[in-house]
Amino acid sequence: MNRNNTQAIKLVLEDGSVFEGTAFGEIKEVCGEVVFNTGMTGYVESFTDCSYTGQILVNTYPLIGNYGVPSMGDDPLGSSYESDGVKILGLVVAEASPGYSHFTAECSLDSWMKRYGVPGIEGIDTRALTQKLREHGTMMGKICAADADNEIPDPTLKLEEVVQKVSIKEPVTYEAGDTSVVLVDCGAKLNIIRHLLKRGITVHRVPWDTNLLTFEKDYDGIFLSNGPGDPKNVMPLVQQVKMMLNQDKPIFGICLGNQVLSLASGADTYKLKYGHRSQNQPCQDLFDRRCVITSQNHGYAVQENSIPNDWDTWFVNINDGTNEGIRHRSKPFSSVQFHPEAAPGPVDTEFLFDDFARTLAQNR
Repeated sequence: MNRNNTQAIKLVLEDGSVFEGTAFGEIKEVCGEVVFNTGMTGYVESFTDCSYTGQILVNTYPLIGNYGVPSMGDDPLGSSYESDGVKILGLVVAEASPGYSHFTAECSLDSWMKRYGVPGIEGIDTRALTQKLREHGTMMGKICAADADNEIPDPTLKLEEVVQKVSIKEPVTYEAGDTSVVLVDCGAKLNIIRHLLKRGITVHRVPWDTNLLTFEKDYDGIFLSNGPGDPKNVMPLVQQVKMMLNQDKPIFGICLGNQVLSLASGADTYKLKYGHRSQNQPCQDLFDRRCVITSQNHGYAVQENSIPNDWDTWFVNINDGTNEGIRHRSKPFSSVQFHPEAAPGPVDTEFLFDDFARTLAQNR
């Protein structure tokens, strides 16, 4: 099967590199941070992950879209989606499959991206492009018409405002049991909510800038979600969490939540050269020495030598030695840089939700 009326377009990087290809999805120009993911599957979950907001995603796996896209139905929480729709700014692939085959599929990748207004470019040597991004580091880039100039304009989405864009606007409660947590939504993956509900934990999902000190409902703990961008762009949240550290309510964070908790503790963060975006990152638990394979999607990390003395490094990345989690020495505060909720990826670290549930029960 082939698409008709294909249109020549290009990807331009800030170093002047130009990659020519063919358009699919929505036909429009976008500009954003160009990043890559080395995962072999799970594109539905990845493309709906709010952590990619404002970014043009390069898939290194050569064929994307072959099993189509399932329906979201009436409730995203009951689907395989990680949000209410496609969150990537643009998509770069070697080949976008126009046909698809899977019993759950309702449409093609091309149709799905058109539905959410997301442009794609195919026919690109994504391995060569990834090598360039690894050598140079993450770059700004744009997807545009083949005859457009090569100047890189301002980002389509302001990177310092991406959390505000994807965070829920009004609080929502998901009832499940007597134990409850406040989920601070910085772009939370829905599988985090699914895992909490599965363990009988009621979830109060709130906007990123909610005043936690005056939150009107009783709760047993705080959960800091994943999300896009630089953690230093959400300093109001960091300051709130810093105040919450004076209390004893359990706090757990994932990805951006790990960086927020680290900043609140007094540690520092920095931008990685090209980030960790895949479903095969090996990490080691420094307390029991076991190795786990993790799903990851982040461009920033915690500066190891800045972690205060009353906190311990919990996990480290075996590939590059970067920090992958912290834990307070005496209080129930901890966080991880990877995604224990997976979706997509391995479920080696799903036990962290069980640990958090036990901590909540012990501290009630």
